[in-house]
Amino acid sequence: MVKETKLYDILGVAPSASESELKKAYRKAALKYHPDKPTGDTEKFKEISEAFDILSNSDKRQIYDDYGIEAARGNAPAENPFAGGGGGGGHPFAGFGGPGGHSFSQNDAFNIFSQMGGFGMDEGGFSFGGGMPGGYGGGGMPGGFGGASRGGASRRPEPDTVTMPLGVKLEELYNGCVKKLKVNRKDPNGTRNSKTLEVNIRPGWKAGTKITFKNEGDYQPECQARQTIQFVLEEKPHESFIRDGNDLKMVIPLTFKESLCGFDKEVTTIDGRRIPLSRTSPIQPSSVNSYPGLGMPITKSPGQRGDLHISYKIDYPHYLTPEQKQIIQQYF
Repeated sequence: MVKETKLYDILGVAPSASESELKKAYRKAALKYHPDKPTGDTEKFKEISEAFDILSNSDKRQIYDDYGIEAARGNAPAENPFAGGGGGGGHPFAGFGGPGGHSFSQNDAFNIFSQMGGFGMDEGGFSFGGGMPGGYGGGGMPGGFGGASRGGASRRPEPDTVTMPLGVKLEELYNGCVKKLKVNRKDPNGTRNSKTLEVNIRPGWKAGTKITFKNEGDYQPECQARQTIQFVLEEKPHESFIRDGNDLKMVIPLTFKESLCGFDKEVTTIDGRRIPLSRTSPIQPSSVNSYPGLGMPITKSPGQRGDLHISYKIDYPHYLTPEQKQIIQQYF
């Protein structure tokens, strides 16, 4: 049973539709809704073309049936984008480079329409290359469906950029590190091989930083090049610190007694140093102590660091005995 039927409904076919039925449905709908027709609808034409693009590709269709449209587009979160071995095993979206795949555009829709014969489509239909990996490489048109644009100019499309999240500990962002990541990718002949990419993370880099490796992903026949792989840093939660730009924030728990009578504690900084923290007088819940230069490295200013800000969480009692209330009223 398929996960969803939206793309089949757009083309007006059943989930069991054959290749010839998909072609016929696309031909009828594309000719009706093409923007140059009186009955044209630009968005509808794009939807029809994307549906056909996915369902006419056996690999994409299987992913769509099992996981839904976002997976078929390559936007589903990967369980482990670097897992899996040769022969197409491992990660279910490996053939499309994992999450963050190519976003289907109006230009793609016109390219498919042109590749399929344009307004000259007839009942003879149009032929496909075997398997159609990532496009329409057959039919006697070199370079895949990217070989023709709406205006008829010949150009080769740019390879897709595949975005992958890369989780990094706060300590790794503080010190810098090198991450070695094994990528399972498709070769021009359809087989798979593994390559190890080294991601050099500089001290002070922030979440959202992008590291790009061109021509290192799956081979795309229509582009005659490999995809670009782009890692996006994601900061893993830390048990003690919260990052705020170049600064670090820490919350120290205090008992009600400590908040009134003072305390002596020791705090460990992000680089492992220990600093004393002492108070002899009552402390307000809103109090914050700042320590310049104990935060994160500033990438654009080597040798400089942000600040460490320490605030307090006071554990107020949920209940007071009559005697305790009397003492408080007497002395405060």
